[in-house]
Amino acid sequence: MSRDSLRRIAVLVRHNTLLRRRDPAHLVSYLVMPMVLMLVFKSMIGPADQVVTGLLVMFSVLSMADVATAMLTERVWHTWDRVRATRARVPELIVGKTLPVFAILAFQQAVLIGYGIVAVGMRPTGPVWVIALAVAAWCFALLGVGTALAGVVRSHGELSTLCNVGALSVSALGGALVPYALMPSWAQTIAPISPGYWATTMLQAAVKGDVAGTAGPAAVLIALGAVAGAFACWRFAKGWGRTAVL
Repeated sequence: MSRDSLRRIAVLVRHNTLLRRRDPAHLVSYLVMPMVLMLVFKSMIGPADQVVTGLLVMFSVLSMADVATAMLTERVWHTWDRVRATRARVPELIVGKTLPVFAILAFQQAVLIGYGIVAVGMRPTGPVWVIALAVAAWCFALLGVGTALAGVVRSHGELSTLCNVGALSVSALGGALVPYALMPSWAQTIAPISPGYWATTMLQAAVKGDVAGTAGPAAVLIALGAVAGAFACWRFAKGWGRTAVL
């Protein structure tokens, strides 16, 4: 990557960081709500690590709306063509817009894990770097899928609907709300198609210090994020989806 490319990305990162700082409502709500629910569900749906990781997965999927909004807003404001007219290439635009959101997602998950340790009684037994790997892999997958969604939906209403339905579906099928062993047999069969299954399995393994159990699901999620990100680059490079509506 050239120095000019890094400079363009840095400019975009600064600009989009400013935009995120001016609108912290989603971050606050997606921190407060899972904190409250962790206390409510404590000792109700399984061990502390099940409660913490399950709600973390569900609300991080809801936070995926912030990822898509970073790109969708340009289309809604009809400024995407102006941005494309600059020297920045599509991958640079996507990286510059999503890096601040990656930081927000990582911060959200770090805070919820810390809260789970202090308030819910979760006791990680493994090294911190294993948990950090799990968080990074899950954030990367959310970035890829969220950016891909931004090239498909036509309005913030569609995006909100997809993220809300997706959060419940991904969480339920992934074993985030109910332990996998207690799910119906049909749900256990199709659970692996849900990213939430891999995220929940990975995070629970990371909390227990199971490196092998963390690395496998992390590889799946990184692959998912890479494929979704490649699709997003192709989609936006083709100029599709410029008809986003208010």
